[in-house]
Amino acid sequence: MSESPLITSREKLDLVRADFPVLATQVHGQQIAYLDNAATSQKPQVVIDRISSYYQHENANVHRGVHTLSQIATDTYEDSRKRIAEFIGAGSSREVVFTRGTTDSINLVAACLGVQGIGAGDEILISEMEHHSNIVPWQLLCERSGAKLRVIPVSESGELEYDEFERMLSERTKLVALVHVSNSLGTINPVRRIVSDAHVIGVPVLLDGAQAAPHMRVDVSDLDVDFYCLSSHKLFGPTGFGVLYGKAALLEALPPYQGGGDMIDEVDFAGTTFNEIPHKFEAGTPNIAAAIGFATALDYLEELGYDWIAEQEADLLAYSTSRLKEIEGIRIVGEAENKASVVSFLLGNTHPYDVGTVLDRLGIAVRTGHHCTQPLMKRYGIPGTVRASFAFYNTREEIDRLVSGLFKAEKMFA
Repeated sequence: MSESPLITSREKLDLVRADFPVLATQVHGQQIAYLDNAATSQKPQVVIDRISSYYQHENANVHRGVHTLSQIATDTYEDSRKRIAEFIGAGSSREVVFTRGTTDSINLVAACLGVQGIGAGDEILISEMEHHSNIVPWQLLCERSGAKLRVIPVSESGELEYDEFERMLSERTKLVALVHVSNSLGTINPVRRIVSDAHVIGVPVLLDGAQAAPHMRVDVSDLDVDFYCLSSHKLFGPTGFGVLYGKAALLEALPPYQGGGDMIDEVDFAGTTFNEIPHKFEAGTPNIAAAIGFATALDYLEELGYDWIAEQEADLLAYSTSRLKEIEGIRIVGEAENKASVVSFLLGNTHPYDVGTVLDRLGIAVRTGHHCTQPLMKRYGIPGTVRASFAFYNTREEIDRLVSGLFKAEKMFA
C-alpha cells in the first residue's frame, strides 16, 4: 500500500482493502463481508507474493548446507527471527522460538515444565475465559505431576475477578497462564498488573497473546512477561506458524521439547548434547516459508501503523455495539470496559448455528459456537454465541450488512 500525504482515512481504507485479494470474493452472489478475524485473518498480497518468491527463487533447507541457496535461505530465515524479535520487543532473537502456533507454544512450555519445575502440591492459575489451548495442556501437566489447576472467575460483564486472583496467588503458585485478550469476549486483561503482582512473590507468567498482537503493540520486555505466545495466521501471516517468546534464562533452564534435527549439538549412542537456544526447541525442518512470510506481514503492519489500526478498530467496535443494540432480541455476551474489536452475542432464543447459516447466505462470515471456550460458555449458561470479530480492513458498511442480516434472521425465527 502506498499513499500520498493528503490521503483521507476512507481513501486509505480503500487502498488497504485492495491489498487483500480475498475481500473481493463472491459468496452466494455477494461480496464477502469477512467478520471472522479472531479465527484467522486474511493475508495481504505482499505476504502471498513473498512466500511465492521464496519457493520460486530461494527454496532450500536451512542450517545444513554449504551451498549458496541454503546459505541464502538460512540468512533470510534467521533475519525473519530478528525481525520478529524486534516486533515484539524481545531483548534478543535467542528468546524467540519458532513453533506451529500459539497452541504449540503453550504445549511446549507445559511439556518442559512437566519435566522440570512443577510437582505434587504445586498450583497453576488460569482463568475462566481461557481458550482450550490454555486449559488442556495444564490439565495434562497436572495429571502427570500431581499439581493442581486453579481457575480465576470471570464477572458477568466478562472481566477477570481481580480480587480473587490476588487471593489465589500464593507460595504454592508455580505459574500464572492467562489470555491477554479473550477470543470469545474481547476482554483485554490487565496483564501489566498481573505480571507485576505475580513477580512480587516470584511467580512466572505465561500470556496467550494470539488475540492481542493483531490489535495492539506488544512489548514483552516492557511487560516483563516470562513467556508470550502468538500465532502468525491471526497476524495477517501464514498458517501453521507461531512464536514462543521466553526470557533467555528460563529457556536455558528448560529441557528440550522434541528430539532430532536442529535441536542437537552432538549425537552419540551413549548420549546427546543439545543446541543452544532457541534451536534447542526446534527439532526437524522448520516452516521456512512461513517464517519469511510472517516477517513480511509484520513489515506491512508497521507500514500501516498501530495508531491507525487502533483508531479503525475502536470505531468498528463502538459502531457495531451501537448498531447491534438496535435489535430488540440481542444479548451481547461480554461488555468489559476494556475490549478489543470482538462482539459476541445471541439473537433471542435462536441457536447461533442457525443465525450463522442465514448470515452466510447473505455473504456475511461470522463464527458460531463455543469458540473453544466451553467452560466460559457454561459459566454464562449458554451453548455458544455468534461472534463478529473485526480487523482494520473491515468497514461500517459491512456492519450495516450484518445488522440487516440479523433483522432478517430475527423475522425468520420469530
